[in-house]
Amino acid sequence: MSNIPADLKYTKEHEWVRDLDTAGTISMGITDFAQRALGDIVYVQLPKVGDVVVSGKVCGEVESTKSVSEIFAPVSGKVISINEALSNSPELINSDPYNAGWLAEIELSGVASDLLTAAEYGQITA
Repeated sequence: MSNIPADLKYTKEHEWVRDLDTAGTISMGITDFAQRALGDIVYVQLPKVGDVVVSGKVCGEVESTKSVSEIFAPVSGKVISINEALSNSPELINSDPYNAGWLAEIELSGVASDLLTAAEYGQITA
């Protein structure tokens, strides 16, 4: 069974969102369910700092020993930070998808309205 922290929000495409202390800023990554389905992650392509991302649109890729999977922006806004550690250690997504394996921080440009609660996401992955 996948780990689905209750304090996060989720997308149907298996990304997670964490509200940061800074108003209007979130961090994002892929879920435990997604990383398990992908297998050993060997490469990640992240958006660049300053890029504007649009909710539901592709903003990067994760490559594993099994396949390449697109990363979808869970919210709309401007990328203000990326997890540089992933360029040398993409396997952090496998070992700690909700903390050390985070992907990017985004400054929101609007309200994120179609995110799922942990319970709602759990129904999708059950």
